[in-house]
Amino acid sequence: MSKNVPSSFIIVVGFMLFALFFGAGNLIFPAMLGQASGSNIWEANAGFIVTGVGLPLLGVMAFGFSGKGDLHSLASRVHPAFGLIFTVVLYLAIGPFFALPRTGSVSYEIAVKPFLSGDPGFLPLLLFTVLFFAVTCFFSLNPARIVDVVGKWLTPLLLIFIAILIFTVIFKPMGEFGEATGPYVSHPFFKGFQEGYLTMDTLASFVFGIIVINAIREKGVTGKKQLMIICTKAGLIAALLLAVIYTSLTYMGALSIEPLGYLDNGGAVLAGISHYYFGGFGGVLLGLIVTAACLTTSIGLVTACAAYFHKLFPRLSYKALAIILSAFSAVVANIGLNQLISISVPILTAIYPLAIVLIALTFTHSWFKGRAAVYRMSLLFTFIVSLFDGLKAAGYEWSALSDFFMSILPLYEEGLGWLLPAIIGALLGYIISLLVNPKLETTE
Repeated sequence: MSKNVPSSFIIVVGFMLFALFFGAGNLIFPAMLGQASGSNIWEANAGFIVTGVGLPLLGVMAFGFSGKGDLHSLASRVHPAFGLIFTVVLYLAIGPFFALPRTGSVSYEIAVKPFLSGDPGFLPLLLFTVLFFAVTCFFSLNPARIVDVVGKWLTPLLLIFIAILIFTVIFKPMGEFGEATGPYVSHPFFKGFQEGYLTMDTLASFVFGIIVINAIREKGVTGKKQLMIICTKAGLIAALLLAVIYTSLTYMGALSIEPLGYLDNGGAVLAGISHYYFGGFGGVLLGLIVTAACLTTSIGLVTACAAYFHKLFPRLSYKALAIILSAFSAVVANIGLNQLISISVPILTAIYPLAIVLIALTFTHSWFKGRAAVYRMSLLFTFIVSLFDGLKAAGYEWSALSDFFMSILPLYEEGLGWLLPAIIGALLGYIISLLVNPKLETTE
């Protein structure tokens, strides 16, 4: 029987979830979005919040709604092979290949590099990433403490740092909004929507959702309804914090054009804003913000990835995997932030729509009685378009096919060409399933 859970625990879990999500990309991408969107800031910010806040919240809630214990079993509703491949690819993307190394490289670029003169070479980055991931590994080897460490201590400290900078900008604006640039001129909402992909938070929600659900269950909650209520409350706390901070960072970026000019990346924007208001102290303040945000995310990612790969490869202990993942991430982080981002964009473009569609199908599972054909056809049609988009993002484009997609798919130019095929695939799969097995009962 489920037991009452104190409000204080829900608040701690909500803060923990916020801290896990709020990492490297969550700092740099909103600030850059603000500069690029200029006077169209509010439309662009709305699109960013959909993929940076709304979808991750739904991803966390999907686990409580589905009753599944992990992503592997949830994705296996499509097919066992898909469940394995999709889960491995997702964990590698948000783990040692992209998101984990990015936490270290972003921390270095903003918290350390500005204080080094001239060309610092490779040694400072190497030393910093080794130290950064050593700390990550230390906390990851004690996963039972993650709620206490992240939720009770690091998150409030992080929020204090961010609040100082945000309130300063609000009460003493740097200038006026600049002009929108590039795609933000014609379709700022959809461009902001795509920029939200780069945070990887919807992908990470499949991982962090497990942490949240398990933390709630450890409090004695067994009923699905109560689990969903608690999960939703904690998720809304995290979502509100994320939305406020994203909007504030975007606002800061939009106001920074007059004094700073158009800069190359969000890290430079944040560094410029901090220096504008606080001088050298601003750099220290920003460094603390970045390091705290990235460290909390890296701890959560190593914990989740090590737990999954230990389950997949039982002969490798959790501690050994935590050490391997931390060490590998330290190595990859040394290729540099710009290279990490450029490599990750095509992969995210290809797999993000699959994650979005899987979340949607999870919540509508009972409507089509869990028919596997619905999952398979919808995700197949989605992947056909998203794979081509990923290849195009990597520089491999076939103009004839691109023109064909643009002529038949609504919102293709805005990056949402996969949406209609996903719906058509689901409907087609449902019809096929009805013809094959019309009396199928709802399945898990």
